[in-house]
Amino acid sequence: MEANTLFSLKALLLLCFNVCFTLASDPDPIQDFCIPKPITSPHHDHHFSTNLPCKNSSEVTTEDFVFSGLKTAGIFTETGFATVPVSPANFPGLNTLGLSFVRADLKPGSINPPHYHPRATEVAHLVKGRIYSGFVDSNNKVYAKVMEEGEMMVYPKGLVHFQMNVGDVTATILAGLNSQSPGIQKIPSVVFGSGINEELLMKAFGLSLKQIGTLKKRFDPVMSNEH
Repeated sequence: MEANTLFSLKALLLLCFNVCFTLASDPDPIQDFCIPKPITSPHHDHHFSTNLPCKNSSEVTTEDFVFSGLKTAGIFTETGFATVPVSPANFPGLNTLGLSFVRADLKPGSINPPHYHPRATEVAHLVKGRIYSGFVDSNNKVYAKVMEEGEMMVYPKGLVHFQMNVGDVTATILAGLNSQSPGIQKIPSVVFGSGINEELLMKAFGLSLKQIGTLKKRFDPVMSNEH
């Protein structure tokens, strides 16, 4: 598994060098690198670190450009899904380079629900397992297939995509995105967990008020914490 992970990381980095920089949506860096100085304010948005002052080059070390957090899976949710996001917030060396990464692990039968990244294209490499993966274009056409170990798929910027483990073992995915702050909006949470007017949702989906309430209890973070 460690050898596969190392190979996958190398392949991902090479692909991002050729694709992510070419399609990068973040501003081009104006210097070799910018390792941000430590954040002292608890109110600062860590994802937008480009406005932080850079360390003096004499203070920068090799460790600023090394991240070891993708060796193991993140903490699994009750639904069997775990992620380890990598951005300048936990890997300072990425700052101003227009890149972020994520490791995702899915237990058999679990899903990464339909979602999209408003500011980034994503390239996903299946390191282990079998997943049903795809995206939906602006004409409502689905591009999906069962991916085998070693295959890759690209999800164009701003398009809804999804993944489901259809194998018998935990699936591991390594993905690169061409923005250090790609953003993420999960469709179920956006629709039923954001506070949209219930009457509008009833008319849009043909659901009863009771059904809307059930969905809001599941996806609204405020309501779910009360139960």
